[in-house]
Amino acid sequence: MKFNGLIFIVFMLLGTACTTVQNKDKGTEEEKVQELVRQMTLDEKIGQMQQVSDGFYPTEEALKQAIRDGKVGSVLNVVGPERVGELQRIALQESKHGIPLLFGRDVIHGYRTIFPIPLGMASSWEPEAAEKSMRIAAVEASSMGINWTFAPMMDITWDPRWGRIAESCGEDPYLTSLFAAAMVKGFQGNVDDPTAIAACAKHYVGYGMSEAGRDYNTTYIPEPLLRNVHLRPFKAAQDAGVLTFMSAFNDLNGVPTSGNEFTLKQILRDEWKYDGMVVSDWGSIEEMINHGFAADKRQAAEIAVKAGVDMEMATTCYVENLKSLIEEGVVSEQLIDECVGNILRAKMKLGLFTKPYDQMVSSDTILAASHLAEAREMARKSMVLLKNKNNTLPISKSVQRLAVIGPLADAPRDQLGTWVFDGNEDDSTTPRAAIGQMLGNRMNYSPGLEYSRDKSTKGFADALAAAKTSDAILFFAGEEAILSGEANARGIINLPGIQTQLITELKKTGKPLVLVVMAGRPLAIGAELEMADAVLYAWHPGTMAGPSITDLLFGDFSPSGKLPVTFVKGAGQIPFYYYRKNTGRPATEDDFIYIDDIPRNSKQLSLGFKSMHLDYGISPLLPFGYGLTYTEFQYSNLVLSSGEMTKDGSITVSADVKNVGNFEAEEIVQLYVHDKVGTLTRPIKELKGFDKINLKPGDVRKVSFQLKPEDLQFFNGKAYVIEPGDFDVWIGPNSAEGLQGAFVLK
Repeated sequence: MKFNGLIFIVFMLLGTACTTVQNKDKGTEEEKVQELVRQMTLDEKIGQMQQVSDGFYPTEEALKQAIRDGKVGSVLNVVGPERVGELQRIALQESKHGIPLLFGRDVIHGYRTIFPIPLGMASSWEPEAAEKSMRIAAVEASSMGINWTFAPMMDITWDPRWGRIAESCGEDPYLTSLFAAAMVKGFQGNVDDPTAIAACAKHYVGYGMSEAGRDYNTTYIPEPLLRNVHLRPFKAAQDAGVLTFMSAFNDLNGVPTSGNEFTLKQILRDEWKYDGMVVSDWGSIEEMINHGFAADKRQAAEIAVKAGVDMEMATTCYVENLKSLIEEGVVSEQLIDECVGNILRAKMKLGLFTKPYDQMVSSDTILAASHLAEAREMARKSMVLLKNKNNTLPISKSVQRLAVIGPLADAPRDQLGTWVFDGNEDDSTTPRAAIGQMLGNRMNYSPGLEYSRDKSTKGFADALAAAKTSDAILFFAGEEAILSGEANARGIINLPGIQTQLITELKKTGKPLVLVVMAGRPLAIGAELEMADAVLYAWHPGTMAGPSITDLLFGDFSPSGKLPVTFVKGAGQIPFYYYRKNTGRPATEDDFIYIDDIPRNSKQLSLGFKSMHLDYGISPLLPFGYGLTYTEFQYSNLVLSSGEMTKDGSITVSADVKNVGNFEAEEIVQLYVHDKVGTLTRPIKELKGFDKINLKPGDVRKVSFQLKPEDLQFFNGKAYVIEPGDFDVWIGPNSAEGLQGAFVLK
């Protein structure tokens, strides 16, 4: 790779521009941090605690002068090696202490090469693949001067109305924890690697539980639920070495998370011994005024800094108020020293003091062929086959005529998904393009609808004509990217617009009907699932949506994804998550009486007093962990190595899995456990392990899992405990099916 000319010159000058700290060969990293803090004035310390966005200052020269004066610790949304290099040069050579800047950017699921939305990546149940994807994202982003991303998001959510479910890894803390750690490793790699960028564990904590799925909303999370579910992915990120945390927008149990001493100090700092940096989310410190938790920016600054937020993003509560708060004795300068130490420590661990320019090379890495190949593979792994009646899929490559219809068939921007700042729709290969390349004039393309929310039927006639003259119909349904992501909550989670109306008309043609759903959330598609012969849930797959979908539809690969989130029948069923608890009156399918089947004038007692919806029943549309392939797998021979587990022992749980179909495919074998009695009521099932295996037709494999007492630990409201007692265990293809056994923990 060739170095950018400007950056190469600056890099050569670096040897003459080193600060006292950079020149010191002796002493530990921590000693260097503390020595630098001692050298700084109070104003310079507060400057390190300020992150500004591009455009914060009225002119470029004003930004440069602020950097010279030590008033900026990080800059957001400045991209490009020339500009980044110049600002970094000023920080290193023209400011008093030569402290490098952090250049932040939201690189959520790719930089220019866009991978599936995180919810899609989680559907692969392959954290290693997500790590590879984020490594590529870091390589591309770092070449543009970015050294800090605000990802991964590891909020657990049970609410598909919430737009940011797209950025999540779903509803399960075990699965999310694995992906959180993998993505951190992908972004940061080996921090000595010049392409490493700092990851950020966000949003700490509980943001995914925002009431009714409305963004920035109140959350109420009891401590046992907080510790048993929501904190676990953040602890996994810390254990993976994440350099930064981000406090969230929400108020948690009445205390905004950017001013929450319980989560930021007691748990993160005191219990977990985290010594990295905490940044606020955009404006979340000042927003404590709107929450009614602070009277003004001065009080907001006091609350946030005492809680442990080191750096303020975008707003100016700190720079306007910390100095006077210290001078008046309200805030101690020692506390400021701790905050600045955390910031400098993160910069030092990232290598910015010694090699601030190494990662900034030419853009040769952008959209490299190997990156696009990885994006294609990741997208393929992320897609979930929900239905395949009579082996409708795969489609024969010799099909005579294939109708390609729907608003997402040729939507290069929407297929990238939400929260994409640097992805370019011109780089996208759409399904229409990929299928057209394969079939040529054997493809009949007619969108029917211009976009997902379109309510005009003017395109129906052409779409139906294309369908009637074809052997099969591919309908690309879903939602535009703008309908998910931050601040994009939906109260109705059905297909938007009149897509269902068009699907209904297409069904009447009698032709095989395949739906490919591209969306940023799990949609309520019960009616569409019933009408279609096959349904592939593709999420928003990214740059290589077209080739990856084509790979699956035409049988080059079998779908292998599994749902990382429960699909509900309708918004009225929310929240519905697989590890819910039993009630005192649990219902079974035999108990269910559909609302329209209740005889008129029935007595109140006739419905049985069970926990269920009369119009939805007791089951979701599709369970967590669900996903089909082009073959069938048979589970048999569940074996436990022992019926008893001692407090310092373990047991092995195994089962045989056989490919009884005609297609080579991957199966994700899942292990679930139920603690039958506890000092706190326990979930009906909890995911404790999974294994992704590839089997050819006729192959059998024994899949084994080891369970240890620590796998059964939970927080009971007072302490983390491992309680003896009876446990159920399952090995199966999803959370609703499987072979069941039992053991006792002594």
